[in-house]
Amino acid sequence: MAKVLPLTILPSPLLHQKSQPIAVAKITQPEIQQLISDMEQTMKANNGVGLAAVQVGKLLQLALIETQDGILVLINPQITSKSWLKNEGEEGCLSVPDKFGLVKRLTKIKVSAYNQQGKKISFTAKGFFARVIQHEVDHINGILFIDRTKKIYGGPPRDRQRD
Repeated sequence: MAKVLPLTILPSPLLHQKSQPIAVAKITQPEIQQLISDMEQTMKANNGVGLAAVQVGKLLQLALIETQDGILVLINPQITSKSWLKNEGEEGCLSVPDKFGLVKRLTKIKVSAYNQQGKKISFTAKGFFARVIQHEVDHINGILFIDRTKKIYGGPPRDRQRD
């Protein structure tokens, strides 16, 4: 049964560490499958649109993204090609509560990863979907959105989505 995990919150040094790849043979094992279920519950309980394993204390290259078709699981994700065009947009983070900032992100990316069944997947992401993936890949690389913004502001969220 899936459970809500405690979030890793700044100033935890864990958030600035690089995560380790998951061996493809281990993806379908119960420990990883349980972590995926727990991360989904945790993300939903905290109204997130994305969650990386490091945000629940696991230095593993695993991220979940909320999409219109449901949860997308990305294991060992790589951004394999990028548009030159960038867009500035507001971001927040479950690991940096009540803080927001404007971050420039690529508007279109191509992503390669493994899914929850251990199958290699590749797809193109645009707009907000691409932004969320880049935010989560940054987490995997030990980078927070506050490392990419020049101005951080706080206050209660107003119809904002955090990842």
